[in-house]
Amino acid sequence: MPSSRLPTDRSQLLRKRPKKKRGLPARILLGILAAVLLFYFCCTCLIVALRVFNPPTTAVQMQRHISALLTKRPYRASYLYVPLKRITPDLQYAVIAAEDGRFYVHHGFDWAEMRKVVQDDIAKKSVGRGASTITQQLTKNLFLGTQRSFIRKGVEFTLVPIMELLLSKNRILELYLNVIEWGPGVYGAEAASEHWYKTPASLLKRDQCARLAAIIPSPLKRQPARETEYAGEILDRMKKMGW
Repeated sequence: MPSSRLPTDRSQLLRKRPKKKRGLPARILLGILAAVLLFYFCCTCLIVALRVFNPPTTAVQMQRHISALLTKRPYRASYLYVPLKRITPDLQYAVIAAEDGRFYVHHGFDWAEMRKVVQDDIAKKSVGRGASTITQQLTKNLFLGTQRSFIRKGVEFTLVPIMELLLSKNRILELYLNVIEWGPGVYGAEAASEHWYKTPASLLKRDQCARLAAIIPSPLKRQPARETEYAGEILDRMKKMGW
């Protein structure tokens, strides 16, 4: 009988060795990693597209629509996108003064404001106002919705630098003013101006601008006519900022 010959070449031994299959936990982790990478790739592509194209809808708009369908409530959205030049500077200034006074000097996160808020919360022993910048709020509106969670906040923090890197400050401000809520089913400064004051956003008066900026923190509950005190505070901020 011919004797069997054992392979002496190390490469032959390695080729004949059966490959180990990845276990279920490893496959799950790889799947999660692939999904995360795909999500960030899609978000980055969308942000690049936002340099030229205006968003047809947002995560918040879809969230409100789905919520209305599930609860069988009537829902009618008004979403009118206009370029920044068709939004009066007074409204631009009022929103910056109210929501993000250091908008033009930070790079997506206002660390100084965050420290101030944390110190106030510690002093009052309670969680008070937030310190989200306009870029953070835009990221939330476009991609994440209004649900609060540590995961959502973490994703927001990773998308904000991409937004700041790929978009100019004026483009971020234009997008923000056009997509945020200004009332139930009211999205964008133009729709808000028409809804609350029956006038285009280019013709709003200074006091009206301050009142509209005052409802941004809680647009489903607040109304401009009732925000006299906060609107006055916003007008004072605008004056101190040279606007």
